[in-house]
Amino acid sequence: MMDKTFDPAAVEARVSAAWEEGQAFRAGRPERAGAEPFSIVIPPPNVTGSLHMGHALNNTIQDILVRFERMRGKDVLWQPGTDHAGIATQMVVERRLMETQQPGRRELGREEFLRRVWAWKEESGGTIIGQLKRLGASCDWSRERFTMDEGLSRAVLKTFVDLHAQGLIYRDKRLVNWDPKFQTAISDLEVQQIEVKGHLWHFDYPVVDEAGAETGAVITVATTRPETMLGDTAVAVHPDDERYRELVGKRVRLPLVNRLIPIVADAYSDPEKGTGAVKITPAHDFNDFEVGRRNGCRPINVLDAEARIQIAGNADFLAEAQPEADALALDGLDRFAARKAVVALMEERGLLRAVEPNTHAVPHGDRSGVVIEPYLTDQWYVNVKPLAERALQAVRDGKTRFVPDNYEKIFFQWLENIEPWCVSRQLWWGHQIPVWYDAEGGIFVAESEAEAIAQAAATHGREVALTRDPDVLDTWFSSALWPFSTLGWPDKTPELARFYPTNTLVTGKDIIFFWVARMMMMGLHLTDQAPFETVYLHTLVRDEKGAKMSKSKGNVVDPVDLIDRFGADALRFTLAALAAPGRDIKLGPQRVEGYRNFATKLWNAARFAEMNGCELKADFRPESVKETLNAWALTEAAKAVAEVAQGITIYRFNDAAAAAYRFVWNVFCDWYLELAKPVLQGEGVDPAARAETQATVAFLLDQIAKLLHPFMPFLTEELWAIKGQALPTPRGLLTLESWPDLSAYADAQAEAEIGWLVDLISEVRSARSETNVPAGAQVPLVLVAADASVRARVERWSETLVRLARLSEIGFAEAAPKNAVQLLVRGSVAALPLEGIVDLAAEVARLKKEAGKARTEIGKIEGKLGNADFLARAPEEVVDEQRERRDSEAARLAKIEEALARLSDA
Repeated sequence: MMDKTFDPAAVEARVSAAWEEGQAFRAGRPERAGAEPFSIVIPPPNVTGSLHMGHALNNTIQDILVRFERMRGKDVLWQPGTDHAGIATQMVVERRLMETQQPGRRELGREEFLRRVWAWKEESGGTIIGQLKRLGASCDWSRERFTMDEGLSRAVLKTFVDLHAQGLIYRDKRLVNWDPKFQTAISDLEVQQIEVKGHLWHFDYPVVDEAGAETGAVITVATTRPETMLGDTAVAVHPDDERYRELVGKRVRLPLVNRLIPIVADAYSDPEKGTGAVKITPAHDFNDFEVGRRNGCRPINVLDAEARIQIAGNADFLAEAQPEADALALDGLDRFAARKAVVALMEERGLLRAVEPNTHAVPHGDRSGVVIEPYLTDQWYVNVKPLAERALQAVRDGKTRFVPDNYEKIFFQWLENIEPWCVSRQLWWGHQIPVWYDAEGGIFVAESEAEAIAQAAATHGREVALTRDPDVLDTWFSSALWPFSTLGWPDKTPELARFYPTNTLVTGKDIIFFWVARMMMMGLHLTDQAPFETVYLHTLVRDEKGAKMSKSKGNVVDPVDLIDRFGADALRFTLAALAAPGRDIKLGPQRVEGYRNFATKLWNAARFAEMNGCELKADFRPESVKETLNAWALTEAAKAVAEVAQGITIYRFNDAAAAAYRFVWNVFCDWYLELAKPVLQGEGVDPAARAETQATVAFLLDQIAKLLHPFMPFLTEELWAIKGQALPTPRGLLTLESWPDLSAYADAQAEAEIGWLVDLISEVRSARSETNVPAGAQVPLVLVAADASVRARVERWSETLVRLARLSEIGFAEAAPKNAVQLLVRGSVAALPLEGIVDLAAEVARLKKEAGKARTEIGKIEGKLGNADFLARAPEEVVDEQRERRDSEAARLAKIEEALARLSDA
């Protein structure tokens, strides 16, 4: 006997154990040796991480795909693993050291610190893998990889060495985004622009003559960063700015520093902004770096790695300067303290002309949260331009496609304007760059120290001491190799030959540049093949009000909590049902609870079947059913199977989930079982009809288990096992069963009859509701000008019609009675005479009033949405809320107008 209620916690643990024992998710199963392969690589979650809602959505979608394709008979590999996540992991371990009052990273030294990181990884690094298993992810866990595994590390070293040999990796001194907290370069993609209320300071720079004497004239510059003026090497004005035409080519004396710097003409200066004259600090601003390069102005770095003023011992700074004592006193000051000090010193000297409030975007590190500094330093770069061309061409040629396809434009825009990729990071945790230096600065790039020593000996004619570059590679460098390094590349492994290129990549739209583009570039360059055929990019999961989830807002929804409360199946189905292409998901506990109720509904239906003797029959042949109701249910099931398969195949997971839900809840539970009750429970029923119906119900429950399995694997696996107990021989796991094939079951006659019955009852119920017929009232139904086939249907189903539509009687007439609501059902007309039951005139007046309110509300919302200022200023979630309100009101208005149309015929 089935348990009274479905207990997700108990079932999930039991089913997971059965999958593991049966090695259900292993790729390369012997019985599928000749099957078509299907492969997906998991976007490797950070080893620091725990499951968040983005992971839950991403992995649910992947699991739907791989379970579906596994059931379609393919040899499936879902490749799992985790990413070492350099900066994130180092940050976590350093924070733990601080919290436990242990020595910091630098006190421990590199070797001991890395030992601590590896220990932490072994202790806590598997958390997210366990959580993914709780979600039901059917990865081949026997193949789990880590981006710093020996094999993957070898792939990284080979790639770096080969790209360097090809001239695609090089060392250069350029400006980078520098994170002073972590003291490392970070990529543009790891920088967040945050609006900050600050100031615009106007400083006077004295103009000097050819001998360097001040002329009494000044040029006023405006800046948001006074502290960097110590590194100014020019002042720029626009070539067409008449105010400064006579000053171009002259020089100014840089206050506090007494460096003479030129006034140059450059189109970068905007005459409409500030004073029209801008200070040029090539070592501390990306735009200034380019202006300085165009005008021969050398960069002078005045900040150290911790963003403190660096004057003492700074040869570049002191070379052409005669700093005042007050300026020298700035040495060692934090940049923000130095800003206040510089402004005060300029004010003391009468050189602060004005201060304006100024709100502007300031770059911040996405992990550290501190202000990022443009910083001049030696780094390693990849020339990705030629690699980008191949990636672009692969998409243009259709070798890789994006779903939704609008992301192609975004992909093109970024790759067509791509800059060199800075791949070195000043961290300790990660793949250490395979570069060694001799005492003279000679560079030796090799996969091992022994090879580097041999190279150096060949160069010098003797053995020389070498020092390894202390930096590590950007985490995304190793992640870019993930689709093929996990399969054994650079070795020519059987797995690589069978499962690469992969079929589909499922990932978030937010890492299209971080990861997708880089995998495309590296995959094509290193393997000569695009790493995946399809890239499915999903949207974000927001809170139930549409706001982006964040810890600071306190609106983060924890997927593990939802699994604990409602079960993994409910969460998975919710995410699939809401995954409309291009639309962010609004998620709250109530939505998940709703789909928990769906699981309960199916469980209760299975119990109802059990209590009514609906057991699987080994000899049941669905194509041989004789009862119209059973033939209709099989026909509807065939439609649902086709719709679900189509939805998954074209990556419209919400449509697939909706089709499954509609069949299970509406068709099977609400209609089929309800219509079958008299056959299953009534007296004097034909035994053959009852046996056929019992067998059909049991068969359809099996098909439902298969149909829902990609979405709700735990519940369906449990039902499969329970229902299989009635068979004479045991059967295997549902996850390895075949996808339903019901294409032969299409009975048009049965669909016409039962479909008409269902539509008629539904229309009567809708009309009763819309016209405010009291719930307990029984009303007459009149079939108008009914032909023989309609009369025959009414005769066969009269008891069901009376019971389910709450009718007092059923009659026939050639014309509709007066004061009756008319219904059109599949070409036949029915009428509900409501005189004496409902005040029709009052009901029409009420509905017209409601329609007026709805139109007014729609007009107000349309006014807001048509206001460009509102769209520009309102938060995204507010705009979305207004659109949803408009759609909701429009749907309500349509219902009211439908009811009015019915009453107008009365």
